[in-house]
Amino acid sequence: MPRPFTADDYEERMRRAAEAGAAAGLAGLVITPGPDLVYLTGYRPVAITERITALVLVPGREPALLMPKLERPDVERSAAAGRLRLSDWIDGDDPYAALAPLLPDPAGRYGIADTAWSLHLLGLQEALPDSRYSALTQALPMMRAVKDTAELERLAAAGQAADDTYLEILKVPFAGRLETEVAADLAAGLTRRGHSQVDFTVVGSGPNGANPHHEAGDRRIEDGDTVVLDFGGLMDGYGSDTTRTVHVGPDVPAQVREVHDVVRLAQQTAFEAVRPGVACQEIDRAARKVITDAGYGEYFIHRTGHGIGTTTHEPPYMVEGETRELVPGMCFSIEPGIYLPGRFGVRIEDIVTVTETGGRRLNNSPHELGTVG
Repeated sequence: MPRPFTADDYEERMRRAAEAGAAAGLAGLVITPGPDLVYLTGYRPVAITERITALVLVPGREPALLMPKLERPDVERSAAAGRLRLSDWIDGDDPYAALAPLLPDPAGRYGIADTAWSLHLLGLQEALPDSRYSALTQALPMMRAVKDTAELERLAAAGQAADDTYLEILKVPFAGRLETEVAADLAAGLTRRGHSQVDFTVVGSGPNGANPHHEAGDRRIEDGDTVVLDFGGLMDGYGSDTTRTVHVGPDVPAQVREVHDVVRLAQQTAFEAVRPGVACQEIDRAARKVITDAGYGEYFIHRTGHGIGTTTHEPPYMVEGETRELVPGMCFSIEPGIYLPGRFGVRIEDIVTVTETGGRRLNNSPHELGTVG
């Protein structure tokens, strides 16, 4: 088991977030339940309802957390509780009248969590009609992007669990079974290996594999199908996400092998491009050039990668136009793919972290085209 994050860890994260907000021209940050609140305080409400909970971060001020009074005992048991100024409200109160005084500038611009309900944002705007808000993905996209040693350990362990699940799935039958049945095997494998949450289990067989986000359906897998397997979730609060492509039966068509070889080379080329100071878009360009040069450019229809951490998809994004530079500790997927409509798809995905000299894979299962029965 990884060591628990401490009050000191959360205090440092809140301090950095508040300072980053000020550097971005924000009067403060308003963090409602979701991955940002978990990252900054370790607190995850048992149920997220219409009752507002909000953390307010302002440089030079003690972090303040407003919560429904009925949830106060849960907050007080959280790791960061001793570093927070706590206040509460009860049903029948106006929670936005209680929240407004925590925001120091009634006409300021604040960063607000992407997960904030519109109900709460509109209520806060009514209480402070001159205030303005920017989503944190736009205002502070890198707030959670650079991971420390403890976070990297969790991501590596989640990646290993996903790798082991893939190696296990190679031993089960595919032909004659529904995609949903194989998806259930993947979910069970992740859960047995410590995942508390399974976010997705894509099983795209035959023509369904040409849809990158097919998930899993009631198609019965046939001998001769090519199958895309993309699965992941959360383990000890941090994400896994990996994709491998397999073929059902020993007789692999020449074009399936060709496409798989191109995607494998594209994935490797993009990985070799990872190093500090390289713009995120260069990782996308490296993979895309290989696929385009091979004549399949029009069939690579998504970005090359996305960040991962307390959620399975978050900034930074490996996509054209993202000029932000890689720094050590960033973690993201590299997942080029080729999707031939009505026929099959191929994708290979690893989670990678940036080191001082290059990149390190957090997934290490074989990249070869797997064969299953």
